[in-house]
Amino acid sequence: MKLTKLAASFVAVASIVLSAGIASAQTAGTNANYIGAGVAVGATSGGQGNDEAQIGGNIQGRYAVPNAPVSVRGSVLYGGDAAAIMPIVTYDAPIARNTNLYFGGGYSFVTDEGQKTPLGNQNAPVVTIGIESEVSNNVIAYGDTKWGIDAYRNSDADAVSFQAGLGYRF
Repeated sequence: MKLTKLAASFVAVASIVLSAGIASAQTAGTNANYIGAGVAVGATSGGQGNDEAQIGGNIQGRYAVPNAPVSVRGSVLYGGDAAAIMPIVTYDAPIARNTNLYFGGGYSFVTDEGQKTPLGNQNAPVVTIGIESEVSNNVIAYGDTKWGIDAYRNSDADAVSFQAGLGYRF
């Protein structure tokens, strides 16, 4: 059942990303490398106690792979009693001047499994979709959604978290 949901979600998001890439053939997007910080809002609960939705913060970074439409990203979501640390690889599609839509996946490592974070309370695979835009010289605004698959201990519930922040281009 979860595999079916994951496959359906992947197909839906992939079609959006690919059509955005086709529609944006004349746009530049951004190849900015940056590090940023902002808020993280957990939207789900595992239903087992000590795993309710959390509001916290995020630290995120992006390294754009030269001459390729992919990036290597790192994200830390903190709040609650632990932090979720995520290495993520994304496909980046330019959708407007200095703006990208990105979609990808990685893995969430919880620093103290069983303790709450904005994205569940155990290690789990993660899928993300987001947008980033260079809003002024050396300033990047970003926002994304992260979906942790089976991200709660003693539960088969998935976790969803929303992030937004500002980054410094380097």
